[in-house]
Order: sequence, then C-alpha cells, then structure tokens
Amino acid sequence: MPFLILFGGLLVLTRRARAAGVAAADAPPVDHLAGAPWSRRWGVWAAGAVLLCVAFYTVTTPFWSGLLAQGLAIALVFMSFTVVTGLGAMVSLAQGTFVTGAALVAGLLMSRGWPFAAALAVGTCAAALLGALVALPALRLGGRSLALATLALAFLADQVLFQLRWLRNGDAGWSVPRPVFGPVDLSDDRALGVALVVLVALVAAGLSALRNSPSGRAMLAVRSAPAAAVASGVSVLRTKLLLFTLSAGLAGFGGVLYASYNTRITATDFTAMTGLVWLAVVVAAGVRRPQYAVVAGLVFAVAPRVLSDCVTESAHLPVILFGLAGLALANDPDGYCAAVPVRLAKRRAAGPAPRIPAQPGPAGPPAAASRGSAPDPAPQTPAGLDPPREAGPALELRDVTAGYDGGLVLHGVDLVVRPGEILAVLGPNGAGKSTACRVAAGLLPATAGAVYVGGRDATRDGAVRRSRSGVLLAPEGRGIFPALTIEENLALYLTAADARAAVYARFPRLAERRGIPAGALSGGEQQMLALAPLLQRPPAVLIADEPSLGLAPRVVEEVYALLTELRDAGTALLLVEEKAAEVLGIADTVAYLSQGRVSWCGPRTEVEADRLTEAYLGMAT
Repeated sequence: MPFLILFGGLLVLTRRARAAGVAAADAPPVDHLAGAPWSRRWGVWAAGAVLLCVAFYTVTTPFWSGLLAQGLAIALVFMSFTVVTGLGAMVSLAQGTFVTGAALVAGLLMSRGWPFAAALAVGTCAAALLGALVALPALRLGGRSLALATLALAFLADQVLFQLRWLRNGDAGWSVPRPVFGPVDLSDDRALGVALVVLVALVAAGLSALRNSPSGRAMLAVRSAPAAAVASGVSVLRTKLLLFTLSAGLAGFGGVLYASYNTRITATDFTAMTGLVWLAVVVAAGVRRPQYAVVAGLVFAVAPRVLSDCVTESAHLPVILFGLAGLALANDPDGYCAAVPVRLAKRRAAGPAPRIPAQPGPAGPPAAASRGSAPDPAPQTPAGLDPPREAGPALELRDVTAGYDGGLVLHGVDLVVRPGEILAVLGPNGAGKSTACRVAAGLLPATAGAVYVGGRDATRDGAVRRSRSGVLLAPEGRGIFPALTIEENLALYLTAADARAAVYARFPRLAERRGIPAGALSGGEQQMLALAPLLQRPPAVLIADEPSLGLAPRVVEEVYALLTELRDAGTALLLVEEKAAEVLGIADTVAYLSQGRVSWCGPRTEVEADRLTEAYLGMAT
C-alpha cells in the first residue's frame, strides 16, 4: 500500500513542468539574500542556535536532550554532502565508509590510551586519506559512473577493510567514551548538545567562508564549466581531489562525535547502505547550504520518535513520508529548505509591478546597433501600441509581468503583432527580450498580465497547447534537434513525403545531406533547416529569438528573406534582435525594450537613425 500511494503521488502530485535531470548538476538557484546584511542572512539561524542551547538546560528532558544531540552529531556528517555534492556537484555514496573508518581508528587509539582530541584528529585524517584513495581512481569519472564507483568501493571496504580483526575488534567493536575537557564533562547530554551546537556553527561558518574564498570560487568554476576552468589555470583533478578529501575528513570528524554519543562503534553500525539513506535525507532538505544539512540531521533524529509518539507506531507512515519527500523534489529540486526563500521572494514579487511612465519626447526609439554594453537611453515617447488595423491581433501581450525564481524581468509589457506583420523587438542585452519570447511561447508563465492568441485568452496555456494553436518558437541558437538527421528533423513537422520533397527542391544543400545529423551542419544550414519546413506549413505566429545570432552577413540576408516570405504568407512574426541594422529593413513595426519595459513602439518609418546611434554609442551621427 505505501508504494501504491507513492506511485499515485508521482502521477498526480508532481505537476510542475520540469525537465528530468540531476539536482546536483543543475545550476544553483538565485540567492535572494545575496548582498543582504549579516543579520538577515544568518539572524534566523543564529537565533535558532541560541534557543536550542537554552532549551537544553530549560525545557528538554534528558531523553530529548540526547535525541537533539544525536541530530547535531549526524548533522556534521550530513554537511560533508554539502561539500562534495552541493559545492562539487559529485555524488559520493561512500560517506558511511568514511564515518566507520574514522570511528574505528579513533576507538582503536583510545583503547591504547590516546586522549580523545588526539584520537579524533587521527581518525579525521584517516577518513580524509581514505577519501583521497577512493577519489583517485574515480576522479576521471562523472555523474552515475562516479556514484557507482564510490558505492563499489564502499562495499569493498565493508567486506574487506572492516573485516580486519585488529581494526574491528570482533563484533564488540571499540568503546568511544565521551570526552572531558577540564570542568566540561560531555557525558551529560545537555553539555554535549551545547558543544555540538558550537561545533556545527563553526563548521557551517567555515563552509560558507570556503564557498566565498578563492578556493571556493575555483570549485564552483570546476562545477560550472570544467573546460573553461582549465583554460583559466584551475586544475580540475586537484580541485576534485580537494573536495573529496575535505568531504571525507568532515564525515569522519562527525562520525567520531556520533560514535562518542553512542559511546561505542562497531564495523556494522554505518554500512554503505546507510550512506544511501543519509544522502536521500540531505538532498530532500537541501544539499547546497550547510544550514540545510543541520535541519536534515535534526529531522533525521527527531522525526521518527515524534511520529511514533504523537501519530502512529506503524512502520508504513515513515516510508510514505520519505517517499513524499522524494516527490517534493520534482517541484523543488533543491530541497524543501531551499524552497522557502524562493517562495517568499515569489510572494513578495507577486503584486503587480509599478508602471513607470515613459517621458514624453520626440518620436524615435533607440535600438541596438551592436552587442556592446551602452547606457540605457531615456524613453523617448509614451509607450503605446501600433495603430489598429483591419485584421485582429494574432498574438498580444497585455501588461505582462514575468521573471525567474521571484526576480522580475518584465514589468508590464504590452506587445501586439497581427497576421502578415513583422514586429521587431529591439533592445540591449539583458532588456528582457528572450524572456518576452518565452512568455509568448508558453515556456515561462506570466506572473501578471495576459497573453492572447487569435483573440483567445491563452495565459494559462502551456507551450504544447500554444504550439498546437499555431504559435511556434524558433529559440536563440537554432531550433533543431542536433542528434536527429535532417530527414528526421523535417519529418517531425512535415509528415507528408511530398512536403519534405518540396523543401529539398527549395534547399538542395539539405537534400544532399539528408542522412547526416543536424548538429553537423553549419550555423547557417541549421537555421535554414529550422525555418524551411515552416514555408510548407506557415504557422499562425512565429516567435524568432535572434535568428541572425552567429551567422555570416550573407546567411543573415537569406534568413531574413525566408522570414519575409512567411510574412507574405500571412504569418505574424515576433522578431527579437539586438542588432537593428538588418532587421529594420524588413520590420513593419518596431518596439524598443529597455529594462523590462516597452519604452517606445511605432511604425518603422518613424525610427530615426541618428537617435539609434546616439542611444547606443553615446554620440550623434
């Protein structure tokens, strides 16, 4: 029954349109607290730590004090996942091995009379060394291969290394007594809990400092683009080895303290399968920030007891809740803790954005003459729409506000494109042009406002339904499928063989290479392949996001000639470009987008060349 419930949840509850992937390798979400003062970034966590310390000596019973201390100890182990997975985008399934190895070494040394601090240091170093050995043969791997390699080595350690009698001390294991530092006796769960709060806070602060240090930036660079990191002088192998070693050492450090809480360690306490469960718990909470690992540790220790005491003792409920946490990752791939600031930011941005009226001035929009970064010009005329024509709008954006992860990009955008018309949207890089394309195509939902297709409110329609309504998007960087052949690309849009034959007759170069993958074509040929089938079946609306990107001037002329043919066939074209020189030759209406707002819109004939130059280059012609 639990598994049937989870399967039903997969079908019903996860409605967010998100492509499948690996959360560890995805781009990090927007940090909504970047640049915020310390009190805002860490105030809640600091207050929680203080309250927890006070609770140990005021309201918690000895049982709950021990349970909270256990959660803090395992939180140190969980923070090792923040290093290797959250910071390094590598999945290690050998963390249980590092915990067991460090604790066994520390127990062995303490049985020989070593003090706790020295045994803890040596156990941590032994785990770091074991992590480096595990990482060496696996560093050239990535993704699933790396995860499987670490899992195989973890099983090897369980079956071989930890079977050595001198290391495991039989089935009894080793005694790991709690330390005493002068007047501080950590055999008391309350004192141990307060000490662990301090240790957890120091480790979390250290990991945050590491992330913002030159070494941390090198790690993030390797995570984002290894080839570019190498070109910048960053050693990928050395960085990955450092990440693995640091993660293993931190896991071993937490493992010794966790064993000290239990006062004993055996070779079977933390197996390779235990590491799998730990990873799942941390990922469900949030693997990118150390404070989320602390929450995961406390939940891991406290939640089972709370459920059994307050809800039910059934073994099915934890299984169901664990599975539902996995389902939540479909909607919030960075974990439920990481989703909280994102949702708060979205709630703050949910209200309609204030409209900033354009200042009156002479007609004539600034437009992009190059990709250079130039200061945004002041709006020239009040934002408005093209004068009405006889034909109704094919596509209309009304007061659209949209953005990503709570950060707004478009602020009340109004655009109208009619059948047989080319509306050119110009503006500098970062003005929101591609975002407007994604909203119009249904790939990005509008936070506010409405989108109309053929006079019908299509605001709630997704990309598939918009496409079936005749709204097609030619995205930036070619709208083809590189792994499919030319013939297969055409067959996806043109099912009739005679229609594809007509394309080949029009473009002989495509006919000659119909059996090769589309990714092997030149940039111009790829753009031709993306537009050619549309000539046989003209869509009602074509949204072209920078169709001239990266093309030679001669190829740009051919692309614009195809777009003109589509306009003559009755297609409404929303054409987004940064460079104005070529697109002004075919546009009927021009709109200028600046900082997410339409600052001018009007006929092409009213565009003044000298104002274009002055706006983008800072000088008059």
